[in-house]
Amino acid sequence: WDMTKFQGVATNIGSAMKSVGEVMSIGRTMEESLQKAIRMVDPSNAGYQPKMHFTKEELLHELKVPTDRRIFAIAQAMHDKSLSVSEIHDITKIDHWFLRRCEAIVKTYDLMKNKTLDQLDHALLLEAKKNGYSDIQIADCIGSTEDDIRAKRQSLGITPKTKQIDTLAAEYPAETNYLYTTYHGDEDDVGSQNGGVMVLGSG
Repeated sequence: WDMTKFQGVATNIGSAMKSVGEVMSIGRTMEESLQKAIRMVDPSNAGYQPKMHFTKEELLHELKVPTDRRIFAIAQAMHDKSLSVSEIHDITKIDHWFLRRCEAIVKTYDLMKNKTLDQLDHALLLEAKKNGYSDIQIADCIGSTEDDIRAKRQSLGITPKTKQIDTLAAEYPAETNYLYTTYHGDEDDVGSQNGGVMVLGSG
């Protein structure tokens, strides 16, 4: 959700339908899909990380009352280590499984934050990409640049693979190219032909 697109709209989220659009995020893991989804809501969202700074009182309120800013409140609590997963669960009632996936994203961040570009090895960089981190997120984490991260990643042979979604659940051979890219894979399901066209958009 991004309720800030309209003035005067209540930001509380309940059981009734309330949406200003939708994103579709496809990945091999929850971590990867969540990071992609957050970026797709608005280009200013880097991913699953704090976006605004909440005071302790504001943080507890954002966690207790579902709004479009709740995901960033959870991210802040996890990044700051101000609340445990169990405490966040008690306040939000969000299932532990989902919160542990969010925690896994933060754990990867914690592993990277004290590294330099030279210290960023293949295993850690691949883990970051598999957990949905963009090159610019990694760059911001270690104090580098997006171009340097991309160059390092490519020099280590870490590139995304194109995967195809079976839209027919294997009942018939799927011919529709419903594709997504992921770092969870060793080969492309579909090769590029005649150059191809990619349409990118947000909002």
